[in-house]
Amino acid sequence: MTPVELSRTVLRAVRRAVDEGELSVVVPVRAVVTPPGPGGCGDYATNIALQLARSAGRPARQVAEILRPHLTRSEGVADVAITGPGFLNIRLGGGAGASLVREIQRRRDAYGHGDILAGQIVPLRIPYDIRAEVVADTLVRIVATQGGRAEVHHIHIHPSRAEPAGTEFSRAEPAGTDLSQAKTAGNDPSHAEPPRTKAPQADPPRPDRLHRPHPQTTTLRPTPAPEDPTPLGPDAARWALLHPAAHDRPRISADHLLQRESNPLFRVRYAHARTRALTRNAAALGCTGDPGDVPEDVPGGDELVGALGGYPAVLTQAALHRAPDRLARHLVTTADALLAFQHTVLPLGDEKPSAAHRARLALAEAAGTVLAGGLSLLGISAPDYL
Repeated sequence: MTPVELSRTVLRAVRRAVDEGELSVVVPVRAVVTPPGPGGCGDYATNIALQLARSAGRPARQVAEILRPHLTRSEGVADVAITGPGFLNIRLGGGAGASLVREIQRRRDAYGHGDILAGQIVPLRIPYDIRAEVVADTLVRIVATQGGRAEVHHIHIHPSRAEPAGTEFSRAEPAGTDLSQAKTAGNDPSHAEPPRTKAPQADPPRPDRLHRPHPQTTTLRPTPAPEDPTPLGPDAARWALLHPAAHDRPRISADHLLQRESNPLFRVRYAHARTRALTRNAAALGCTGDPGDVPEDVPGGDELVGALGGYPAVLTQAALHRAPDRLARHLVTTADALLAFQHTVLPLGDEKPSAAHRARLALAEAAGTVLAGGLSLLGISAPDYL
């Protein structure tokens, strides 16, 4: 069961509770399903009980108790536990890993894409700064995965009126963005666009748009890089600017180029290259991937399934919070799980390829698809050989 399918299962449980008179609420459009947080358990968790508590007029934990048996009886759900103030922690039954891998195989690069921003225009206003340029350039792609369209606008910030670094919401005026010009534009005010003396003539409003709310503009002001990152090369430079949170100062050093475990960028790209190598080596043994369940005692298996299953939620949150660093950190989590898991994929010694090996290979290949897709969204290459 994929996170999207589990979200529908949670909503069906709410609908059954409403139909049977146990809850008096409006069934929401979507239910958020994510990997369990600290103190959680199982494969996934949802805060649907906390979301419904106010409208139901009941404590969240009581709402969770009402929903629990409906969820437990759902196909594909093995067990449901309640933790904290009312989080429902769901352990999936057989077939969960196989279903997830099939979903990734089917959707390929579109896995994790959603429609939460469908039809929305997301204006992003940024200063003339290389890090802001890179963040905005990345967000254009991430917002598009959720059905929205980001428009980048430049602003001039006077030093005496500098605002705190980070992200805030306000109104803006338009301009443009290009990574290749960011360094020049950020260091030379002469490259800035001249102020407009007259607003362009607007087209007459269309009747179907008269009552649409004005799009909320996001001001992106990540902490600037302490020095020019371009000598690191395009991939390492982008990683150095995107991996830290917006309020953290990026570290510009040659460490981003080292092929060592201490370098997160290397681990992500190496993990992707390992998935490609596993496919090549398996082909030499006459073995191909075939989705199947991976036993719980396989090192890294559960962690890898959890990371792949949580990828869609991470993409959604990165788009909604304008935070590409969330995607970068999740790729590191996925890579670390794959690197712990990779040693179990191929037969050892005289061992013959089995259904278990084919299932593990399919899971590793699914991880490669997600790693390549995530790196592409960050604007970073994913080589097959490293």
